[in-house]
Amino acid sequence: MTDQLRLMAVHAHPDDESSKGAATMAKYVSEGVDVIVVTCTGGERGSVLNPQLQGDPYIEENIHEVRRKEMDEARAILGVSQEWLGFVDSGLPEGDPLPPLPEGCFALEDVDTAAGELVRKIRSFRPQVVTTYDENGGYPHPDHIMTHKITMVAFDGAADADKYPEDEFGPLWQPLKLYYNQGFNLPRTTALHEALIGRGLESPYAEWIDRMKEFERKPRTLTTFVPCADFFETRDKALIAHRTQIDPDGGWFRVPLEIQKEVWPTEEYELSKALVPTSLPEEDLFAGIRDNA
Repeated sequence: MTDQLRLMAVHAHPDDESSKGAATMAKYVSEGVDVIVVTCTGGERGSVLNPQLQGDPYIEENIHEVRRKEMDEARAILGVSQEWLGFVDSGLPEGDPLPPLPEGCFALEDVDTAAGELVRKIRSFRPQVVTTYDENGGYPHPDHIMTHKITMVAFDGAADADKYPEDEFGPLWQPLKLYYNQGFNLPRTTALHEALIGRGLESPYAEWIDRMKEFERKPRTLTTFVPCADFFETRDKALIAHRTQIDPDGGWFRVPLEIQKEVWPTEEYELSKALVPTSLPEEDLFAGIRDNA
């Protein structure tokens, strides 16, 4: 163990890092923690969701390059480093029945082989803490679910010389804690919705709450509440940097920051694995690690 605390956030696409745990990362950067985002795909099959940019021929023809530039801007805003795993976006299949996934996409990769690429990153960066998505992917995008799968394998595999030999994947390293991002949780959404209604304001969350209740059915266990309200502005700036993916006039930004800070000043996580003693609930992803660093 060295004195330097290191956090690795594993995400599926460029923009995921800015919508899930971004304020947490910015907070830790401000405290001197070394933070890296590992992005599994280039977002090549992502749609242009910002109505102001839809129909732009350059963007449509060069979406991969555009999204890389957006990622560079968001990374700089958050103050993190960032690396790509190099897999190809699977797209979000739609229809009934769902169409087959495109050949060569991330979600069709062999899990253990794809996890090996993440093992290289873990062994090189040596994080004590890793964050990713739960088994449902946070929402059922095939790349999010695949991101969960390879992160689970890589968390253990980074310390397994038999499965991932050191001469090929680098010196062994064992992360100590693994978390699932749970920032889009029902308690938070409900609290913000009720706060807006109580102030006589329009809420964008009524339909969200109905969908979340239907999707979750069994609520997730929120174990960790990181106070990071001072970095909500940084989070929003990073998200807006992903111009093709976010409408700056859309529902993401309809809740005034002062209400967010007052009503729900944290970002939430679910502790999945811990190789250090823990006492739940927590306010720090490095709880149980700092005293030994």
